[in-house]
Amino acid sequence: MENQSFGVRAKSTAKKVLRVFLITLVVVGIAVFSFYYWGVYDEGVRAGMVLRLSKKGMIFKTYEGQLNLQTFGALRGANPIMESFDFSVEKSNEQVIKDLEEAALTGERVNLHYVKRYATFPWRGDTKYFITKVERLDK
Repeated sequence: MENQSFGVRAKSTAKKVLRVFLITLVVVGIAVFSFYYWGVYDEGVRAGMVLRLSKKGMIFKTYEGQLNLQTFGALRGANPIMESFDFSVEKSNEQVIKDLEEAALTGERVNLHYVKRYATFPWRGDTKYFITKVERLDK
């Protein structure tokens, strides 16, 4: 009878340990996902002209764009070197999307305020850079 009682207690203890382990694993998983999803690695501003803004994707439609950063060579009279900055815009940020579309059509210079996230997710965008504000300079 004591052996059966010991076996029942061992099974009960094993179930409790497994339950605690699984709960801990889920909580740690949620914390890591939250960190990568909402965590901001870098914030800044880039200036240039918007080359394109498009809505892309087969399953998840995301807004992707490209900014032309004109940098000038160290030599006098050198032509500007074309350098680009790829970025994404969250769907919920409708005013930023509208401002970027207008800037792309007019060819005006803009300052783009951005945040860089730790990871990319397919439903959010192709890049880690997300535009949060557009300053139109040539209005």
